[in-house]
Amino acid sequence: MNTFFDSLRRIRFRRGPRRLVGGIAGGLADRFGLDVWLVRVLVLASFLLPVLGVGAYVVVWLLTPWQDDSIPLERVVGSRTRRY
Repeated sequence: MNTFFDSLRRIRFRRGPRRLVGGIAGGLADRFGLDVWLVRVLVLASFLLPVLGVGAYVVVWLLTPWQDDSIPLERVVGSRTRRY
């Protein structure tokens, strides 16, 4: 499982430092050189799509590394394996 998370870190996409909620729009804006508010509006517009917009956001939120390379899903999976 560590190779999966390491491959996510090699993508060079991080949550943006200019975040309101999860930092996904800020990360996309930084990665592609777009205005952060334009990306936020596009992300909010994607929420109008049934299941796809919110579902995709949640998946990206779980799998996208923070600026310090920590990944939320890795923390959840790691904490479960350490208990046993």
